[in-house]
Amino acid sequence: MATEISDIYLESIEKQMLYYKTIAEKAIDQLEDSQLFISVNDDTNSIAVIIKHMAGNMLSRWTDFLTTDGEKEWRNRDGEFENELVTKTELLAFWNKGWDCFFYTLNSLQPEDLNKIIYIRNQGQTVVDAINRQLAHYPYHIGQIVFYAKMLKQTSWDSLSIPKNKSNDYNADKFSQEKSLQHFTDDELKKLK
Repeated sequence: MATEISDIYLESIEKQMLYYKTIAEKAIDQLEDSQLFISVNDDTNSIAVIIKHMAGNMLSRWTDFLTTDGEKEWRNRDGEFENELVTKTELLAFWNKGWDCFFYTLNSLQPEDLNKIIYIRNQGQTVVDAINRQLAHYPYHIGQIVFYAKMLKQTSWDSLSIPKNKSNDYNADKFSQEKSLQHFTDDELKKLK
């Protein structure tokens, strides 16, 4: 029974993270390339900086996940908030490098790994806690990306979730279907593609 729950948990994490990654990419796709590098003031990060920070975090946390501290000696976290990437292509290559590292590691985990202790800055936590920590961290920043993109977009916004004033239509469609066991992202990812 525990193995089944562990398998479901790992599959759920993968689907949720793929969903949030896709949401961010659909927001990014709605912008002009130059808009990714706009910062409205000195205390605000551009979308490019947020992406760079997320990818840096992923590479540090998920490289040798079970065997080395999640805050790698080679990571320059402060440098993640200074952007030297100048094209969307460079930016998305780094973004995908981080996500590839995350998904590779997540897919290599076995149910028995979930109770193991890993360290981030010498603070021990279970693998489940470390995963949950990032499940909160990455969508937090993706929300920033989406909000910022909506503010920067000069033309109408293509909704990434239930469109404004369409909740009743969305619910009517969902309740017209038979009850079924599925992950909430199954239908949502299809709509985003």
